[in-house]
Amino acid sequence: MSTPVVTVEMDDSLREVRHIFANTHFHHLLVAEEQRLVGILSDRDLFKAISPRSGTPVESSADAALLNKKVHQIMTRKPITVTDTDNIGDAWTVLEQHGLSCLPVVNAKGAPVGIISWRDILAAARTIIRDHD
Repeated sequence: MSTPVVTVEMDDSLREVRHIFANTHFHHLLVAEEQRLVGILSDRDLFKAISPRSGTPVESSADAALLNKKVHQIMTRKPITVTDTDNIGDAWTVLEQHGLSCLPVVNAKGAPVGIISWRDILAAARTIIRDHD
């Protein structure tokens, strides 16, 4: 699981989201309101919502205006999750069943505590294999 978790709020602008993606190695951001997970936003969601000319010398005012859209306008609501008490096998099953690339991890109160991705699953498998050699 990747921690610490970085969250954005529903009314944050896509400009803020673009800045986070540009300055981190993240591909997904969790959307939280009042410390509860309400959505997820991927870098692909962002790229689909903004103009490819954004931030370039040929950017128009319409291109720039797209960055004023809010997270809640493009996020995936009610994402599929696992809890912090689920094990790696549970997460693997959920990822596989739903064809997802990552899963938000929440605590008993629904607060986001991390993200688990296929990369995390593979790292855990590599550790298990090494330990059994």
